[in-house]
Amino acid sequence: MRRFRWLCLALLPVLAVAGNRDDYARQWPLQLAEEGAGAYRVELDEAVYRTAIDPRLGDVEVFDAAGVALPAAVTVAAPPARAEPRVQPLPWFPLPAPVPTVGGGDLRLVVERDDNGSVRRIEADAGGGTAAGGGAAQWLVDATGLAEAPRALLLEWEPPEGPMQVGYRVEGSDDLRRWRTLNAGTTLLDLQRDGQRLREGRIALDGPARYLRLVPLRAVPGPVLTAVKVELPPPAVAAQWRWLALEVGRRGVDENGREIFEFELPGRFPVERVDVELPGNAAVQWTLQSRDSDEASWTWRAGPWMAYRLADGARSAPRPLAAVVRDRHWRLTAASPVGAVAPVLRLGYRPEEVVFLAQGSPPYALAAGSARARREDAPIPSLLDALRRQRGADWQAAQARLAAEPQELAGAAALQPRREIDWKGMLLWGLLIGGAVLVALLGLSLLRQPPARG
Repeated sequence: MRRFRWLCLALLPVLAVAGNRDDYARQWPLQLAEEGAGAYRVELDEAVYRTAIDPRLGDVEVFDAAGVALPAAVTVAAPPARAEPRVQPLPWFPLPAPVPTVGGGDLRLVVERDDNGSVRRIEADAGGGTAAGGGAAQWLVDATGLAEAPRALLLEWEPPEGPMQVGYRVEGSDDLRRWRTLNAGTTLLDLQRDGQRLREGRIALDGPARYLRLVPLRAVPGPVLTAVKVELPPPAVAAQWRWLALEVGRRGVDENGREIFEFELPGRFPVERVDVELPGNAAVQWTLQSRDSDEASWTWRAGPWMAYRLADGARSAPRPLAAVVRDRHWRLTAASPVGAVAPVLRLGYRPEEVVFLAQGSPPYALAAGSARARREDAPIPSLLDALRRQRGADWQAAQARLAAEPQELAGAAALQPRREIDWKGMLLWGLLIGGAVLVALLGLSLLRQPPARG
């Protein structure tokens, strides 16, 4: 029993740090896209970032209906599901099979091309006739119309009379004279048994070329080709950037006489991009710095770089930062005079997600904004990695959404730091004062004693 009491006392500091819903400013009820999922992810919106005050978002936590904190962690938003690769048909032309003589035959091509290099007509000579009995077919594929490097060729052919297994090599050329190997060997399959069919007509490519030549590895009958398509990478998914436009809060001059403009970010946003706007035609070289408080030193973030804008719509691209920054104070330094109108600082960020385990009883709620409570991060990223290994790389936790309107909890009082009592210092001072008083009492008692008689 005694040991249990000491254990409870030892856990008091940990329990004081653990999440308590009453220590937060406000909460957002969560709407679950599906019931009964083991894990959920909720995207943080601008209101949550404006409410949080901890630089690491430690004051963002998820609670169940009973107010118990759930295992959760703030993570980078999961990438969208991978899109399917694009498929595009390509023109193709049959070539004569080489004569199976020692050393093979030389292939001479007479190719008619248009102004863009696309093949219009081919006349081919195998240099010694064609193979008797019908050797393996070979083809020339016109890839001059592609604007990007292909990943693979996709071949289609007529159903063969019997089992087919034939190897092919793919060569590439940009001028139909010099050829390089893009695939040293791939097997094309077309097998049937008991009404089932196994077919493999994909040939991976190692690099781009304007012209592709498919050459058989052995002189065996090949497929009767009907179509050639190319597999291109899936379209790139554009990042979902959100932007905050900050008006200048202070304008001045630094020790070198350059104009400076200071801004304040109203929240703990994960800033990754920066842009500067000036009206009309403008071109100014900027340097960007930030800091988290008025007492901290300024830290370089970007620049110098040229930000410009022209009346015809041309403008410079946003500047990326080397790392995610959540500082509250930002400063722009101009290398040349700006004019009467102050710049607008635009900061770009990508919303993060809170992933939590569904424990306890719903409804769940996400709370934010506290100077007292801090979330204990659970090993959620490791859990997600393990689940993706089991369920596929595209697996994601079920989705949850924040309610449109938050509910007030402790309000502004939660943002005020709790007054800490230095119990150790008070105890030390008490011991010192008590000792001094004890020494003084002993001295008085000695003074009051009558002198000893000789």
